Amino acid sequence: MKIIECVPNFSEGRDKDKVASIVEAASGVSGVKVIDFSMDSDHNRSVLTIIGTPEDVERGAAAACDRALKLIDMRKHSGIHPRIGAVDVVPFVPIRGADMKEAVEAAHRFGRAFGERNNIPVYFYGEAALDPKRRELSDIRRGGYEGLSEKMKDPLWIPDAGPAIFSPRGGAVSVGARNPLIAFNINLDTNDLDVAKTIAKSVRYSSGGLKYVKAISIPLKSRHIVQVSMNLANYKETSVKKVFDTVKEKASEHGVEILESELIGLIPEAALEDVTTDYLKLSDFSPERIIETHLPRSIDTHLK
Repeated sequence: MKIIECVPNFSEGRDKDKVASIVEAASGVSGVKVIDFSMDSDHNRSVLTIIGTPEDVERGAAAACDRALKLIDMRKHSGIHPRIGAVDVVPFVPIRGADMKEAVEAAHRFGRAFGERNNIPVYFYGEAALDPKRRELSDIRRGGYEGLSEKMKDPLWIPDAGPAIFSPRGGAVSVGARNPLIAFNINLDTNDLDVAKTIAKSVRYSSGGLKYVKAISIPLKSRHIVQVSMNLANYKETSVKKVFDTVKEKASEHGVEILESELIGLIPEAALEDVTTDYLKLSDFSPERIIETHLPRSIDTHLK
């Protein structure tokens, strides 16, 4: 059986009823397994993780994303995480038996159908990108939802699917295909955003930092602390431990300690082989956060 993962991100992290309704829509689809979901009020964002066959996952993602568009109005949205729409990003990830080509095909089928069905602009990114300038999610998001209407007037930013018309309520959606990614955040024991900015820049690969690492600084106003929020695109080349140690070292240079770290979504078991969760100060961690716990042991080796 071919298994893929889909990790849609929604611009809603404060209304528990709305998030619950989105999760319920996905879980109600036969053949789809919801393996994780999270929400954050400061980011005002929620993340859902589902697995199944490509066909089932496409249907599950469609159910969740259709529901999200009905519940989320971007005209009323505020949050500190970069975003362009109510359904901000929908990545498809090959997990077992399926290869990247099949994940790309799933992304294209989903994106085209979603855009047409909901009359909303769609951009393809990552391995599913049709234009090299749209390969990086950060380039699609540049300018945010607030700048999207003007951005879409540029012929270089005509959507890949759906209408070339700005949707005030829904914004636009980025649909892509990628390898397993680790969303790893480190919370610092300070409210000094400049410190977080400096550290994020030092670890971000595009600024001369660690390879395969993307990082931004975020103030968590509800907790009066700051966060270095990261995506680790290749944990085999740049390990979670390496990232943690680097942030710890840079923080100590400013007289700041790491308060805790957190995962958004799941993590491959192999990514923790050289480090313990205690060492990483991981909060709210359990074996359920390891993707292999949701798969039969006989199919785990492809992630290592």
